[in-house]
Formats: sequence, structure tokens, C-alpha cells
Amino acid sequence: MSNNNKTIKGGEFLIKESNHNDIFIAENWDEEQKMMRDTCYDFIAAEVNPNLDRIDDMEEGLMTSLLDKAGELGLLGISIPEEYGGFGKDFNSSLLISEATGSGHSFAVALSAHTGIGMLPIMYYGTKAQKQKYLPDLGSGAKKACYCLTEPGSGSDANSGKTKAILSEDGSNYILNGQKMWITNGGFADIFIVFAKVNDDSNLSAFIIEKEFGGITLNPEEKKMGIKGSSTRQVFFNDVIIPKENFLGEREGGFKIALNILNIGRIKLAAAALGAMKNIVSQSINYANERSQFGSSIATYGAIKHKIAEQAIKTYATESALYRTGLNIDQATSTLLESGMEDEKAKLKGVEEFAVEAAILKVFGSECLDYVSDEGVQIFGGMGFSADAPMDRSYRDSRINRIFEGTNEINRMLIIDMLVKRAMKGQLDLLTPAQAVAKELMSIPDFSSGDEELFAEEKKYLANFKKAALMTAGAAVQKLKMNLGKEQEVVMNISDIIIQIYVAESFFLRVRKLVDTNGEESCAVKIAALKTFLYDSADKINVFGKTAINSFAEGDEARMMLMGIKRFTKVNPFNTKKARRIVADYLIAENKYTL
Repeated sequence: MSNNNKTIKGGEFLIKESNHNDIFIAENWDEEQKMMRDTCYDFIAAEVNPNLDRIDDMEEGLMTSLLDKAGELGLLGISIPEEYGGFGKDFNSSLLISEATGSGHSFAVALSAHTGIGMLPIMYYGTKAQKQKYLPDLGSGAKKACYCLTEPGSGSDANSGKTKAILSEDGSNYILNGQKMWITNGGFADIFIVFAKVNDDSNLSAFIIEKEFGGITLNPEEKKMGIKGSSTRQVFFNDVIIPKENFLGEREGGFKIALNILNIGRIKLAAAALGAMKNIVSQSINYANERSQFGSSIATYGAIKHKIAEQAIKTYATESALYRTGLNIDQATSTLLESGMEDEKAKLKGVEEFAVEAAILKVFGSECLDYVSDEGVQIFGGMGFSADAPMDRSYRDSRINRIFEGTNEINRMLIIDMLVKRAMKGQLDLLTPAQAVAKELMSIPDFSSGDEELFAEEKKYLANFKKAALMTAGAAVQKLKMNLGKEQEVVMNISDIIIQIYVAESFFLRVRKLVDTNGEESCAVKIAALKTFLYDSADKINVFGKTAINSFAEGDEARMMLMGIKRFTKVNPFNTKKARRIVADYLIAENKYTL
């Protein structure tokens, strides 16, 4: 993968024009990556899909046997360094594996919990001895892992947890007591990553606990709306004796571990959601082609074409942003490694740099999956509501993703919080471009595209969208100051503008790069999808901006900014119905998602 654009920073997309040659697009996977992806597809088709009902019925030993088989194929060790028995692949390759297994319903959840939040704390924060002891077994599937953070009284506010570890008088071990809930893989895990406060500490620490230590009891499996085959238990720790060598990371460093692992979890959740979306779109197209009403396949009707096109456009948009970010993370990691930083620390810092983008992807990906599955139910009609058809499971299983890895509301607020903090630390100059936009509001607007370059109009739209974000966010920060965090509705409006911009720009850069390679004619369907997405983005940004401005400004100030929002979201008339039909007709002819 190209590493030309090493200097890009997380969040910088808002103030810097990106070059389409510097991004990674999913059309550029190499042969080895495609082979890894196809291995996952084959595994899901052969081992998971025929057994979905058995998995949801929680047949004893089935999920662990599937994880064992995945381990035999090497699917659990993609990210683990070769010295510990893994493949040591880059971050974007690990995202591809998450996508390729993402259609596996409850199995995908168990897999991602094991390889992500269960395994990565040891990989990134463990001592050499801890890695040597645990990673080979976790990578092979001989041992299964889970992650224990949430408690009955602490969810989003994780640091308020009550689980406590008391250091023994001789300092040789810790004695742990407490309760954790919503623990994925809790019913069969051998290794528990547990967060607790040591003695009277204010902040969490982390521990690696083996089930064999004893003192661990489990409540029965939770009855859930979806992902019914995923083991979800309450876990009780009663005088669990933990050897001091199983302390993970630094004392009171647990919250940092949790946050950094969640950054990875968020972007990997978007990857899994993408895999599920592609599967649902293909099922929707296939059913629409087969189902006949009023003498014709329902795929011939405009209402169904609209749904299929919109499902596909949201899917392609998610994919465009996902792998753009994945490459940025790999680039940041490479730069840090070249500066002499240790491998694991560089990988963590690489992800941390793009925590804003990870939160954006988590929100956008999970909400697109909800949309795609909901429209899948609608396309299937009465059969969509039947448990005998695939949409029932897809619809129920999709809903958890807006809650997992920090709720979407928390993630929206985090996006703004992280951007503001980076600006205050001087890491990201948001003030200068925000002031430039404020000055521009006083000038005569220029509605020309400015040049004759290919996609000049679309480039101008994106530049203006960014001005809308900078104007609204800058004014909100200036007006509300320290109270901004309390105005959650305003924060979420601004966050929604930023999310829309990042995805729209990613979509644009991908199509622009493809046109350079393949020519406009061969990219006609993707250009139609892009123009539709940008046109709709303008309306969304307009509404988010107006709503935010009306919440904190009034009088001449409000009128000036509302004029600005109108100016910065102005787009030329465009026939989205015709464009969506171009997308839908192509996919209907292919009888599957092939964008």
C-alpha cells in the first residue's frame, strides 16, 4: 500500500483538501488480501449460514467449535505478530477480515469480541511474558477471550465501576471482587480481560484473569432482541486470586486501555456492518427479481428500485470511508515505526490518531446497516416479517450496533469533544479556517465552480460543506464556550454535519480515483451514486446546520449564519430519481451487490 501521505492527521480532513491519489480504495486489494477475504466468505457459507438456527438456539459447544475451525484457518490470528503464531497483517487487512465475516450474525459478534476487545489488550499492553503465554493460544482458538468493562451501574461512564482488586499484604497477588454485565463470550471464555480499581484508586486498572483461577460464577444467558446466538452473561468475581504478573499495563491505566481498544472496536464494528450490508443488499435484489406482482417482477417498479439504489449507495459510501481511514491508520503507524517507536505502541498511536474517524465510521456504519436491514424487510414484504426468511434475523441483529462500542450518541459527542481538544492543544488549527469562513460571510458569494477540472462542481460542494461545518462549529464554541458539552443537541447536530462531510468526501475521492484508472464511461454507475449522495448530503447538512444555529444564535447573528448555511449547501438541480435508477438497474441485472 502507498505511504505517500504520511503527514495527514486525524480530523484534518475538515480543514485540508485530500488528494484522491493518496487514499486506499477497496478496488485495489492485492491477490493475497482477496484470498484471505474469500477464505472468510467460504467459511461463512459452509460453516455458519447452514447453522444459523442452531447458533441462535445456543446449541451446546457449537459456537466454540466454529471458533476452533476459524482458528485452524488462521482467521483469529490476522493481527497477531508472527513471533506469537499470527500473521502480523496491517490494519486495513484486519478490517477486510472483519468485513468478510460481518454477515455471520451472532458468529461475527463472537469472533470480533474474541479477536478484538478480548485479545488486543494483551497484544498492545501486555508484557513480553504475557504475550508469549496467551497470544499463541488466543490466535489458534485453543483459548477464547472476553472483555469485562460494563457493570450494572456503569455503562458509558465506565470509570465509575465498583469492581475492586485489593493488593495482598505480601504484594504477590490481587484479590478481586465485583460484578460485570453484558459480557460477550462470557459463557465459554477461558481468558477474561477485567477492569477494576486497585484498593482506593480513583481510576481503573486492568487484569488478565484465567477461568481456572476460580471464584468466577456466571448468570444464565441473557434473553436478547437479536444476536441470540452470542453468549452474553453477567460475570461475578468472588475473591478471585490474581497473580501480580497478570496485571495488565500500568496502575490506573485501565481507562486508557479501554478507550484505545474501543477506538479499534468502533472501526471494526463499521467493517462488520459493511459485510452485513452487502449481504442484505444482495438478498434484497435477489428477492426483488424473483417476486412477481401485477404480472411483473417487483424489481421493475420504481419504488423498489429506489430502495435498492439507496441501500447500495449507503453501503458503497461506508466502504469508501472505511478503507480510507484504514490506510491512514497504517500510514500513521509506519511513520511512528520509522521514528523508532516500539511496534505495539506505534500501532496503538496510529489508531488513536484517527479516533475521530473511527467514531464517525461507527455511527455511520451502524445506522446505515439499520437502514439497509429495515428496507430489506420492506422489499421482502410479508416474507420480511416471517422468521422463515432472512430479513427477520438481519433486522433484529442489526439493532445492537448502535449501542455496542459506545452508543451512537456518546460517539457523536466524542467526535466534537476530540476535535475541540485537539484544536485547544494546537494539534489541529480549526480556528484560522473558521475565522476565514466568518470573514467570507461578509463577501459577495461566488457560485461558480472556479475551474474546468473533472468533478470541479463536486469539489466545490465539498469545500462549501466544510465551510458550513467550520462556521457552525466555530460560532457554537465561541458562543457557548465551556457550556458547549451541556448543549448535547447542538453538539450532535454539528457532529452529524462532520460525519456527512467525511463520508461524502471519501465517496468522492474513491470515484475520482476510479475514473482516473478506468475512465468516466466505465464508472457511470458509481458517478450516478456519488452525485446522488452529494445532492442528498447538501440537504442534510442544511437541516443540521439550521437546527444548530437556531439553538444558540438569534437576531442578526442568526440571520447571517443561516444565510451562510444556505450559501454553503447550495447545489445545482439534479435528477436523483434517474441516477438511482441507473444504480438499481445495474444491480438488478447483476442480481447481487457488485458496486
